[in-house]
Amino acid sequence: MNNEKILAHVRMFVLREKLLCPGEPLHLAAAVSGGADSMALLRILLALQPEFGFVLSACHVNHGLRGESADRDEAFVRAECARLGVPLRVFHAAEMADEVGLPSEHAGEDWARRLRYACFARLCGEGIDVVATAHTANDQAETLLLRLARGTGLHGAAGIRPKRGCYLRPLLALTRQDTESFCRAAGQAWVTDETNATDAYARNRVRRAALPALQSTNGAAAENLARFCEKAARADAYFARKAEELLSAARLDAAQAAIKSPEACTVWRLGPLSAADALILEAAMHSLTAPVRDAEEKYVQLLCGLVRRGSGAVQLTDRVRFCAGDGCFWQEIVPERSRQQEDKRPESQPFQPEKQAEYCLAGGWKVTAGLFTADFEEKIQVVHKKDLKNQADYARITTLYAGLVLRTRQPGDVYRPAGRSVHNRLRKWMNETGIPASQRDQLPLLAAGSEVLWVCGAGFAEGLAPDADTAQVLQMEMEHREEIT
Repeated sequence: MNNEKILAHVRMFVLREKLLCPGEPLHLAAAVSGGADSMALLRILLALQPEFGFVLSACHVNHGLRGESADRDEAFVRAECARLGVPLRVFHAAEMADEVGLPSEHAGEDWARRLRYACFARLCGEGIDVVATAHTANDQAETLLLRLARGTGLHGAAGIRPKRGCYLRPLLALTRQDTESFCRAAGQAWVTDETNATDAYARNRVRRAALPALQSTNGAAAENLARFCEKAARADAYFARKAEELLSAARLDAAQAAIKSPEACTVWRLGPLSAADALILEAAMHSLTAPVRDAEEKYVQLLCGLVRRGSGAVQLTDRVRFCAGDGCFWQEIVPERSRQQEDKRPESQPFQPEKQAEYCLAGGWKVTAGLFTADFEEKIQVVHKKDLKNQADYARITTLYAGLVLRTRQPGDVYRPAGRSVHNRLRKWMNETGIPASQRDQLPLLAAGSEVLWVCGAGFAEGLAPDADTAQVLQMEMEHREEIT
């Protein structure tokens, strides 16, 4: 497409998705990194400004992660905005990180994204009406592939939404090739982030290998994947409406809810939920998980399973749990004081993986124990190498040890890490491995008396790994649930 067609294409997308309305008095800030996508965004918005009548400014976030390159990008954006007559606001990570609760010691790809959106939110709180970001169809395709690989439902398959809150993505109608073509034709320079050429991040690997492989089969792969996201978004919106109707019809009034559980903040009748279409139920459970934690597909499926079983509980976070029983399904919020008291109690639970699969421990830890009996060669094929340290020969454990308990550390504990020839005092081993003191009293252990057989994060002790003669493999998995603040 030439630049005239590109502008017409973006204009049509903006109107179709109702991102902007002609004559609407808005102050719009363009997020400009200096790359081809964001420079094309800035130039396209300048071209659309007379028709739509918005006030245009720009913002740039210097994350400080790339040293001189980051400063070069900032200088470039400053110069281009001055040349184009666009007011610019610059944020520096060194000044913003601690202020918005994102200390720089956690710096990385996710940290940088969260910092950017914290800066954008600051702008919206200071009078900016909307922030436009330069996501393209390629970004949409990459996001979809990553989410599918990690496991997602219909909501996740909808990808990056054209409009979310005060954020607009007017370039989702264009590919990265389009934005570079637009910049070249307009004589617009751009800078290149050298980290995009590495495989350090999962998105880069998808961008550099997976998506090009698909495009070699079909040159329009990015556009087709982005188009699928649009259809998924429409389907997701439909099921979200149906889910809202379902939850509303099944909800008990406040008086009935108080009778069911004093701690319950909302109670629903199980009958309508369990009878609902699977996709509507999933959408309903997504709407319940999203406000309290990342609504990953596994949590949605856990709640769907709870509804279908009709009894039990799922601890979504340290403070939020969902329960089912007596024909009802309800959400409980654990009082802060109660949760703190529970965390102070010493944790010690009998370990019986034949009868119980999940164990919730103080400090937000959940340990899942699984037993499986496939042929040894098959076991090795289906289990990722990083999980091998968390596998053991279960018959060997039960033959050598009795009174298995999941607990936290106690005085006198000893541990023989895999590959070591002698036992160490657990305290000494923790010192040697640099486990933070603040975590040591809450780290889950599997023990028999003072003999520690498994440590969360370190794996099983020496001599317990499965081999070709193993009949039954014990696999431990752990998850740490973050607090709600």
